[in-house]
Amino acid sequence: MAVSRLAPSASTLSKLLLHPVSAPPFSRPFSGTAAGDDQTVLTIETSVPFTGHKIDPPSRSVEATPKELLSFFQDMAVMRRMEIAADSLYKSKLIRGFCHLYDGQEAVAVGMEAAITQRDSIITAYRDHCTFLGRGGNLVEAFSELMGRRTGCSKGKGGSMHFYKKEAGFYGGHGIVGAQVPLGCGLAFAQKYFKDETVTFALYGDGAANQGQLFEALNISALWDLPVILVCENNHYGMGTAEWRAAKSAAYYKRGDYVPGLKVDGMDVLAVKQACKFAREHALKNGPIILEMDTYRYHGHSMSDPGSTYRTRDEITGIRQERDPIERVRKLILTHEIASASELKDIEKEIRKKVDEAIAQFKESPMPDPSELFADVYVKGYGVEMQACPGLKLSKSIK
Repeated sequence: MAVSRLAPSASTLSKLLLHPVSAPPFSRPFSGTAAGDDQTVLTIETSVPFTGHKIDPPSRSVEATPKELLSFFQDMAVMRRMEIAADSLYKSKLIRGFCHLYDGQEAVAVGMEAAITQRDSIITAYRDHCTFLGRGGNLVEAFSELMGRRTGCSKGKGGSMHFYKKEAGFYGGHGIVGAQVPLGCGLAFAQKYFKDETVTFALYGDGAANQGQLFEALNISALWDLPVILVCENNHYGMGTAEWRAAKSAAYYKRGDYVPGLKVDGMDVLAVKQACKFAREHALKNGPIILEMDTYRYHGHSMSDPGSTYRTRDEITGIRQERDPIERVRKLILTHEIASASELKDIEKEIRKKVDEAIAQFKESPMPDPSELFADVYVKGYGVEMQACPGLKLSKSIK
């Protein structure tokens, strides 16, 4: 991919894939002169072009500052480390139940956040930990929720599949395959009704792409020109089933028929940023659009899936070596002398320390009180009164 500096000089970077994000979790000085120059702008041309359906794709030239590239690296590294730690905690039986990890797909969460505002809404399926972080969640809330503690983002009652942060426009975390898409279209309906000038990103996987409810929701969204962006995170395996075995047409960005679509390199954070910015502008003016993010998960579908029975280890290794989103940004930072290799290593060491501290902190958090069992089921004042049954001890009626 070609890169040019719009500030002092011009240079070229070939055969690198790129990426974007939000504010860096850690602030520190860097030796590279570019890092200290907020006015410096890099123009990066993605090596893989966008492919459009019923729409002209956006430019391949993406602008980013050195500070932004560093934040992309940091944010994706935090997400990666959190998921690796979750793997270990699950194997230690500190995390119970279902647990779906996102490592490999970080560029989607980070690139999307770089293109939108906190007033926009996001709703996703059960692979939701990193999307929660991208929306401003913190590590303690994440680990606490994974382990069912009171300080979790859903008060310890949602677990891995049901992260939530309404004040930041993050509406979950949903366990029913594809069910979050109609809900996302409902959020977009409210945004249009109240004239908010905001959009909703409704994320789903390739395994959910054949769901009937998705097409029903898309149809009415198109009829009403709702500001919704359907994002198919195509990691190429629905559980253990390869896309070509489950879908007659795996061109998911074309699946909307009458709705325009765009295929995006989901391992390239800058490509994701450019596509989401483009889609947001389109949705506000014209209604729904589909984004297919070509991405990949390194773990199996869930922690119960070794992820190696339906794909080869060579395939996984090849993706890591050629398309890993963090390594692509690392190469770009080093090429432009934004930071040195040792400084990037220091960032990663600091991230490991922060993750370890968050794990230690969550362990001090209590479990939810039994009285919370029936809380948050109904809106206050609109619930039901439960009568005690033989063998069931309730301290009070639930209202």
